[in-house]
Amino acid sequence: MSSFQTALAVIGAIVLVVVVAYNAWNNHRNAPRRARQMAVGGSEPAEPVRRDPLLDGALPGAAQGNPDEAAPDWSDLHVDPVITVPVPPDVAPPLSPPQQQQRGALDALIDALVPVTADQLVSGDAALAALPATRRVGSKPFAVEGLNEATQQWESPHPGARYRRFQAGVQLANRLGALNEIEFSEFVVKTQAFADAINAVPEFPDMRHEVARARELDQFASAHDAQLSFVLRARQAAWSPGYIQQSAAPQGFVIGAMPGRLVLPVQAPGLPPMLTLGYDAQAAMSDEPERSALREVSLALDVPQVARSEQPLARLREVARQLCDAMDGVLCDPNGQPIPAMAMEPIAADLEQLYDQLDEHDLSAGSALARRLFS
Repeated sequence: MSSFQTALAVIGAIVLVVVVAYNAWNNHRNAPRRARQMAVGGSEPAEPVRRDPLLDGALPGAAQGNPDEAAPDWSDLHVDPVITVPVPPDVAPPLSPPQQQQRGALDALIDALVPVTADQLVSGDAALAALPATRRVGSKPFAVEGLNEATQQWESPHPGARYRRFQAGVQLANRLGALNEIEFSEFVVKTQAFADAINAVPEFPDMRHEVARARELDQFASAHDAQLSFVLRARQAAWSPGYIQQSAAPQGFVIGAMPGRLVLPVQAPGLPPMLTLGYDAQAAMSDEPERSALREVSLALDVPQVARSEQPLARLREVARQLCDAMDGVLCDPNGQPIPAMAMEPIAADLEQLYDQLDEHDLSAGSALARRLFS
């Protein structure tokens, strides 16, 4: 072999090595980021704690955007809502409820109530046996409470207690709309059947009045609802589900009840989460989730479900900033547009007004009534 042929062979080998090395580097750069193994002393890394929230609202679907957009300037950002909150100044408050004190879980502010009085004491076992099989009327929750003869407290019937007075209630409105005439008629049928079973007499309110109250309450709730959503998009390398979980864990996120859902709990146990972080459920349920390539996650806050005292907007701001830094991501609105800091202030003011108006109508964000109404 001549020296020329030898030189060509050497050059070809060098080119081949360079091509192979470049392809390996490019594949490594574009591969989904995986969770780092953080075993200490030979032990396996701890699995994320699973915590099922009381309410875990679905995240809006995220639109596609440009992953190479520059990250927003967070230096002067104080709050982080990304949708305009409807707070019209001329919305009328709900119709005044009947003159009746709050009793147990049912409340005349958001429920249609029917007093049910028995001729004799009714055992808790008999009351439970008389309840309908389902606790819903159409799309609205239905409940029965009894006045415990011993404690004089309104409660859900339970064995061992005795009751003479009951009240049945159906919720006037929720996020599926207002109570309508058909649902009210079903409510009457279920309540009458319960009263007949315990030999009691119900006192039904006027249907037209209750349906009118339901429409007023639904109008108020629609004008004072706010579910804020962000999209965190990858700049370059995609993410695996494990990498997302590992990046979110330092911020306090734990695995939610649904696949592809992480939640940030509030301080009090048993309440809805402060924030939810969601990604593709199919990737979460994959046989090989670490091979799944995800380029975006959704970060959401259901405003009426979280108390103002939790400072959810400030917490959301910090979480978004930390996740952008840790995951090399850019924060966008649900349409995939990067969020300018200047757009936050007017929306923050709207949210403060929203909190104030909910307080004024005894429906403070995070309260039991607000969680029921905005569900």
